[in-house]
Amino acid sequence: MDSAADRLAAQIRFIIEVDKLKEVFRQTLVTQSRRAENSAEHSWHFALMIITLAEHSDHQPLDVLRILKMVLIHDIVEIDAGDTFAYDTKNMADQHERESRAADRIFGLLPPDQTAEFRALWDEFEAQATPEAKFAAACDRFHPMLLNCLTEGHAWRKHGITQDRVIARNAHIAKGSTELWSYAVSMIDNAVAQGHLPPKPTS
Repeated sequence: MDSAADRLAAQIRFIIEVDKLKEVFRQTLVTQSRRAENSAEHSWHFALMIITLAEHSDHQPLDVLRILKMVLIHDIVEIDAGDTFAYDTKNMADQHERESRAADRIFGLLPPDQTAEFRALWDEFEAQATPEAKFAAACDRFHPMLLNCLTEGHAWRKHGITQDRVIARNAHIAKGSTELWSYAVSMIDNAVAQGHLPPKPTS
């Protein structure tokens, strides 16, 4: 950056660009109006989950501020790459490649030091190797499950998702929090009992 004014201008360009995340809609519904949730709303709710549930991580102590940074920037790439439904195996095949290109472009709007910081945080989340990334990933998986359970399994039923696929997709939660995964299993069982999630096929 040539000057403080140039740095600020770059940061404002980034802030303007990420407003577009409010227009990226997900398969999950919000619980009251039952409209599609947007990715910016997901990021906010996800961040609040981190603050509230951090004590349940299996890995203590946690750098909660670093997790919050990861959470708030992680889905920004969906501005370019779109939201990929968790059970859409076709679009998941190149999801990381699409999102990595988006990370290069969007984080590249920032001054170089912040570009490097944001990209490193995004990569840390993706790798899921640190305690912070593991807990972030656990809450990221838990959040849409919770909304599905609170909206009569809307996305599950819409796409014909069954109990076994939900368990396989979300068992990763246990790597960040065994307590949260235990709670999630109870939610899944209850959703099946209520007819909101089809059980595992018998054949």
